[in-house]
Amino acid sequence: MTFFTTPRPLARLGCRRRLFLRSFSSERARDNDIVIVGGGPAGLALAAALASNPIAKNSLKITLVEGGDLSKIQDWGMPPNAYSNRVSSITDTSQHFLNRIGIWDYVEHARTNPIHQMQVWDGISGARITFDASEMPESSEMARMTENLNLQRALLRKLSDTPSVHVIQSVKVESIQREAVGRNDWPLVHLSNGAILRARLLVGADGFNSPVRSFAGISSYGWSYDTQAVVATLNHAPRGPFQAPNNTAYQRFLPTGPIAFLPLSPCTSSLVWSTKPHLAAALNKSSPGVLEQLINAAFRLPEPSLQYIYSRLLEGAMSSDEIKQEIMFRERSDGISSHSAYASATSILLEGGIPPDDADALPPLVTSIQQGTIASFPLRYNHAESYLGEGAGNRTVLVGDAAHTVHPLAGQGLNLGLGDVDALSRCIIQALTHGGDIGSYTALMPYTRERYFENHKVMSAIDKLHKIYSSTTQPVVWARSVGLEVVNELDSVKAALMMNAGASSRLQNVSGWDLFAKGVENLVGAAGTSKMVGGMVSAGIQELVKQAGLRISGRH
Repeated sequence: MTFFTTPRPLARLGCRRRLFLRSFSSERARDNDIVIVGGGPAGLALAAALASNPIAKNSLKITLVEGGDLSKIQDWGMPPNAYSNRVSSITDTSQHFLNRIGIWDYVEHARTNPIHQMQVWDGISGARITFDASEMPESSEMARMTENLNLQRALLRKLSDTPSVHVIQSVKVESIQREAVGRNDWPLVHLSNGAILRARLLVGADGFNSPVRSFAGISSYGWSYDTQAVVATLNHAPRGPFQAPNNTAYQRFLPTGPIAFLPLSPCTSSLVWSTKPHLAAALNKSSPGVLEQLINAAFRLPEPSLQYIYSRLLEGAMSSDEIKQEIMFRERSDGISSHSAYASATSILLEGGIPPDDADALPPLVTSIQQGTIASFPLRYNHAESYLGEGAGNRTVLVGDAAHTVHPLAGQGLNLGLGDVDALSRCIIQALTHGGDIGSYTALMPYTRERYFENHKVMSAIDKLHKIYSSTTQPVVWARSVGLEVVNELDSVKAALMMNAGASSRLQNVSGWDLFAKGVENLVGAAGTSKMVGGMVSAGIQELVKQAGLRISGRH
């Protein structure tokens, strides 16, 4: 076997050629103080937040790169009664931030809808908890629903009035390299149009499969849930004169995953149905007429009846009439009165009449699904091990989905990303004000200290809720049901939950989701022991009250 080696003179020539090429590419790179990769809500909000500060606006050269066509979003528009299928719940804390950076005025408010109440219940036991904004002294609403495109369009329109931010769209990032040794050692972003951007600070707002995270060498941990989310935009009749307006969000925890009904307008709401992949595929293939009846049944039928309906659906395609007959049979078998709000296929309630006593406990009946809005996507948990790059990956930072991905059951994904942007923009402005290097690890450390643990607590709590409510084991069902009903009677605990969900912009340190999940988890864990049931419940509730009391009494 013969080995061929490059002669030394040629090897030295090749080495000099590589150094020359690196130097040449570095020379023609365009200098930027900050390069943001990703034109989603997090990336656009960061650019807008920095541009809203006079010091940053006059001192920083900011470029945002997005592979998609942002002009379509900037020119996006729909008829008044039509809504896109990707929506988010914007908390008061997020609204306060968006208003502070001048974005909220650009949002089309007619396409937003307040949430005054939220009802959550166990799909097996029926145990229920109700949150109401009237219980909060500082807020008239718990959150506000809006389409993601409405928010993105507002951000783009704001940035179009901000010449200090350069937006590059329909251009992909081909590679990210480290600058040649001996120079500034800044990241070099190579774009598909041939341009090269040199960044003092490189921000990854580029989603779950983040190229910036890969360049920085930041690993992440997590898992894919055995669940997919089915989304759609639903039409229904308006609430009657004897009912509250369509300002209540409903969520039922089924063993296959939670189903949520989110109000968008008096006659329109959004569906987020998290369920098993094989069932999600069947729902996607179903006709809109079949799906609307399955949605109504999923909020109303007992769990055994739903499982029977699912088994029939999975056997093969069913017509709208066939699925209706199946649901009618199950409703009669379960003793559901046609005058009850729990009846869908057999309901004889007339619009405009006096509603039954249980009408407000359930969302209105879906009458149709808006064309082209049915879609599905996989769900996962993922958290980067760090938000800051080090060593060869220094001068990089992650925000939004590039840093963390969470189950949508609590509607906190976008709010976590906006919280990142708020903290990072303040961190950058602080370093700039004191003459620091905005790309240095030291300057960026306050951002990761503020956000990492807070994000982890919320993500962990949501993950626990998902796992606890996926169980059908009798002791677990009993324990979580008792926990939910007792929490529903404790106003202080519910107040803590709502405050953390964003109903008060001043109370950002109360970890309500963590409190709720930990309390239910404690009850479920204790149910597996042989100790007295009364002692178990008493201890769990005392811990809930203790935590809530400590956190509420500590507010300022």
